[in-house]
Amino acid sequence: MAEIHPFRALRYDTNRVKLGDVVTQPYDKITAAMQGRYYATSPYNLIAIEKGISHADDSSENNVYTRAGEKIKEWIAQGILAQDPEPAMYVYSQEYLVPGTHTRKVRIGFVALGRLEDYNAKIVFPHERTLSAPKADRIELLRHTHLQAGQLFMLYDDAPRQIDIYLEEIARIPTPFEIHDEFGVKHRLWPVTDVAFIRRVQTAMANKEIIIADGHHRYETALNFRNECRAQLGRIDPLAAHEFAMMTFINSHSRGLTILPTHRLVRCVSNFDFEKFRKALARFFDWYSYPFLTVEERVTSYSEFRKDLGSQNHGRRAIGIYPGAIDGSAGAFYLFLLRRDVDLETVLPDLSEAQRSLDVVLLHRLILEKGLGITAEAVVAESNISYEREIDTAIAAVDRGDAQLACLLNPVRVQQVIEIALGGDVLPQKSTDFYPKLLSGLAIYSIEGKVYQ
Repeated sequence: MAEIHPFRALRYDTNRVKLGDVVTQPYDKITAAMQGRYYATSPYNLIAIEKGISHADDSSENNVYTRAGEKIKEWIAQGILAQDPEPAMYVYSQEYLVPGTHTRKVRIGFVALGRLEDYNAKIVFPHERTLSAPKADRIELLRHTHLQAGQLFMLYDDAPRQIDIYLEEIARIPTPFEIHDEFGVKHRLWPVTDVAFIRRVQTAMANKEIIIADGHHRYETALNFRNECRAQLGRIDPLAAHEFAMMTFINSHSRGLTILPTHRLVRCVSNFDFEKFRKALARFFDWYSYPFLTVEERVTSYSEFRKDLGSQNHGRRAIGIYPGAIDGSAGAFYLFLLRRDVDLETVLPDLSEAQRSLDVVLLHRLILEKGLGITAEAVVAESNISYEREIDTAIAAVDRGDAQLACLLNPVRVQQVIEIALGGDVLPQKSTDFYPKLLSGLAIYSIEGKVYQ
C-alpha cells in the first residue's frame, strides 16, 4: 500500500559548512528569537529558505519566497548544496533525554520518498485538522523553490520491528554525520545506497498504512502542489517528482517514541470564579486538593500532585487544575478525576469511543466547554486558550497573573493516535507533541524530474 523510493538528496557540503550551523528546527517551531539566532550563526543557514525575514518594501517580485528561490540557486552554484551522486535512503537516529525526566531514549527511522496519496485512498491517514494560513505560506515557498527541506514525520505499524532491525544494523556503522541541536538532542544520519537494503525496506513497507504524526500542513501543501503540477502537465505522470514527498518513517512500536502533553492556559474568562467552576463540574468529576501555605508545603504538595496525576493506581481519568492562590495567600493544586458513574456515550454522543478515551477531549468538552463556557470556536480562535509544553512554565504563568487557570494533562498514547487516525477521526487541536522534532536541512528533496524505481 505504501510506495516508497530512494532519492538523490541535496545536502550541505560539510567541507564547506559546519552542519550544526546550517540546519534548523521545523519552520512552525521557530520563534522570532530562534530565527534571529539562526541568521546570525551562518550565512548559509536554512532559515533563509524555510522562514525568511519579511521587509516593509516587499513586493510580488521581491519577497521571502522569491529570495528563498534565488538563495537556493546561489548555494547550489557555489557548491554549498550538492546532490548526492546515487539514490539513497537515509537512516536517521535521534538520541535524547525525555524532558522533565532522567530517561534517555534513541528513536530511529529512515528518510525516503513516499508517494502522495489522497486521504480517501486510505493509505495515508491524518490525525488532526489543518488551517489555511500555514498551507498558503508553504505552497508559495514550494512554488518558488521546488524543494522540501523539512521532514514529514510518518508512523507505520511494525510490531515485530523487522524494519527497525535493518536500520539498527546500519546504525552500528560509524556515523558519517552527527550533530547536537540546541535542545541537546544528538542527530545522526547514514546515507544508504545498497540496493539490497533498499529493496528489503521497500518490500517490508509495501503493505503498510501510514499515519501523519507531524507535518499535516506540509503534507496537504504537497498534495496541493502535486495537483497544480498535474494540471500544468495535463496528465498524471506516476513517477514525476511532484507525485512524492520527502518523509521520515518511524515505527509506531519504536522504543524511542515519546509524545509530550500540551497543557492549556485559560485567560480572559469574564467573572471567573473557581468555586462556581468546581461546582459546575461536580456531576462529571470528583476532585482532590493539594493545598499549601508556605514554600516548603508547596514543594511537597506539588510532588504529591504530580505523582497522582501521572499514576494509574486510582484507575480513573485524571486532569490537573491549578488556579493559583485563591485568596491571595493560600494555594492548591487540584486533581479532577472522572466520576465512575459518568456515561460518556450519553454525555458526548457525537464522538467516537476512541475520541471519548482521550483526556484532552474531556478537557475541551467538559472542563472548558461545560465548566467555563469556552466553545470549540473560541478554542480555534485562541481567544481564551493558549498552549504550553512545560508544566512548570504553565504553573508559573498562573502565578504571574498571565492566566486564570492552568489545565494540566497526561500525554496521549501512540496507540490512541493510531486508533483514531485509522478510524477516520481527528484529535483536538494541539493534542500531540512528538518529541524530539525532526531537523530541517539534513536532507533536501529537489522536486524536479522523476524518482528512482
